[in-house]
Amino acid sequence: MGLRIGLFGGSFDPVHNAHVALAREALSALSLDEVRWIPAGRPWQKSVQMSDAGHREAMVKLAIAGQPGFVLDRCELERSGPSYTLDTVRELQPRQPHAQWFLLIGQDQYAGLHTWQDWQELLGRVVLAVANRPGPSRPVDPEVLRFPHRTVPLAMLDISSTDIRRRVGAGLPIDHLVPPDVARYIEHQALYRAANRN
Repeated sequence: MGLRIGLFGGSFDPVHNAHVALAREALSALSLDEVRWIPAGRPWQKSVQMSDAGHREAMVKLAIAGQPGFVLDRCELERSGPSYTLDTVRELQPRQPHAQWFLLIGQDQYAGLHTWQDWQELLGRVVLAVANRPGPSRPVDPEVLRFPHRTVPLAMLDISSTDIRRRVGAGLPIDHLVPPDVARYIEHQALYRAANRN
């Protein structure tokens, strides 16, 4: 029996407690051998200016340090051009051909999946683990629902990176929203201050 691997991609700008809690829940609920954290290089659907990749990678490293089953994967940071999830899956699967792959995504991403590059091929390669935030969720495209695929529901805390960036810019505390080492990193690097968007 091969490994069970969860792929957890995102801009992680910044990584926060809901990300960590979701990855822990996935590890346990899906009996995963590991969760691969994959900071995005250049997410093709993000219009907002992101922090430097080095900062985002450093924050993920701090958030997952010492946590069994969590691994940082730099494949999207090392690849040039836009970050497409399918390219990542195509790159990683041949390295461990007997593994079973789970893709951790949010309900909003699931609702927009029909806009992703070659989404039909992606659904044939992975099991989707869909994280639902509290409150109403957007409907999933009927085309996606018709296409054979497996989903596993996971719960997600209602914390957003956008809100954290806004709070830092307004001088409000974020200690309850991000791991302690990440809060210290954001402060020391002066990230998300109004005058310093990088």
